[in-house]
Amino acid sequence: MRIVRDEERRARLGALHFLQMDGVDPVEVTTALVSLHSSDPATVFLSLRARVPGFETRDLERALYEDRSLVRILGMRRTMWVVNADMGPVIHHSSTAALVGGEQRRLWKIVEEAGLASDGRSWVAETSRATLEALQELGSATAIELRREVPQLKEQVTVYKKDGGIAGTMGMSTRILFLLATEGRILRGRPRGTWLSSQYEWATYEHWLGHARPELDPFQAQQKTLGSWLSRFGPATEVDAKWWTGWPVTLVRKVLDTIGPEPVATSEGTGYLAPDDPGPPAVEPWVAFLPGLDPTVMGWKQRDWYVGGHAGAVFDRNGNAGPTIMIDGRVAGVWAQRPDGRVVWELLEKGLSGRQEQIEEKAEELQVWLSGHVVTPRFRTPLEKELASGGP
Repeated sequence: MRIVRDEERRARLGALHFLQMDGVDPVEVTTALVSLHSSDPATVFLSLRARVPGFETRDLERALYEDRSLVRILGMRRTMWVVNADMGPVIHHSSTAALVGGEQRRLWKIVEEAGLASDGRSWVAETSRATLEALQELGSATAIELRREVPQLKEQVTVYKKDGGIAGTMGMSTRILFLLATEGRILRGRPRGTWLSSQYEWATYEHWLGHARPELDPFQAQQKTLGSWLSRFGPATEVDAKWWTGWPVTLVRKVLDTIGPEPVATSEGTGYLAPDDPGPPAVEPWVAFLPGLDPTVMGWKQRDWYVGGHAGAVFDRNGNAGPTIMIDGRVAGVWAQRPDGRVVWELLEKGLSGRQEQIEEKAEELQVWLSGHVVTPRFRTPLEKELASGGP
């Protein structure tokens, strides 16, 4: 079995993730990386800024809202992603469709326990139908606008903590729209506000993309999803694949067996390379300022080979990455923004004094690009909060 050492894996990040080599445009980069995290609206823009020379926010907005070659969908691990529009149905059938039954049953129970109806299933079906009809008539609409058209969406339900305590209330518009998105019947469109806004308009799949969502064989979709991921994130272990996809380990093993990856030895155990893997890339020095939830930093479950001993400074308690500085394939620092918009940073690795000028240049480029916008990560880490506040 061939050995792929950590040095080679880190070199792959620069070449295969467009951090050493430049990407052409948002569609090329997104397609190659399979998907970009979109739980935090800023992530997609900042991830592309780090990879596409001359990138401006309107480049992504054009692809998302005018050309619609990219779309926002619910995908792996019940997470929001931006993907190539052609890849959307693949991810839906490989990952999202399996969530539908559980989400439906959960919502039926909520409706009945809240006293909205004795038959939660019928109430949800009727409210979903009315919501889709309103969207078809309006073309696209925010949740607030839909609540004016569909009275059931105005209902509020109590949200409970795991210990049984009351966490607060949630509008049924949130629950119904999430269910319809999980079912692949609606998509998030343009946000109201700036590129940092998460108040999206909604539209039916057919209205937004001009055709019905294709029906695909789930297993073939799973082969496509995992194979595409391995081509850029390999070598990856079975543990990595299970975590990234959110699938049961038995399914991961079945898919791996059928796509025929090359097993290799890594420091994390047996890893797998795509059958068409290009081999070790050329190594050149590089520095990248990456946002919270960047696909490279979030790409694997077993992260020691590129994070080292810095996980506590880079990730929150739930495993969400904050803004990082990656140097030659290692997470070597953390960056943040002060309230005045200034980009500040702190290195976690020693022996990088020779890279100071390059790091400062990248920080200045980012600050100029942000042009006064202050980005506060949705998932914050202790060191990022300390840097942002001006603490020691």
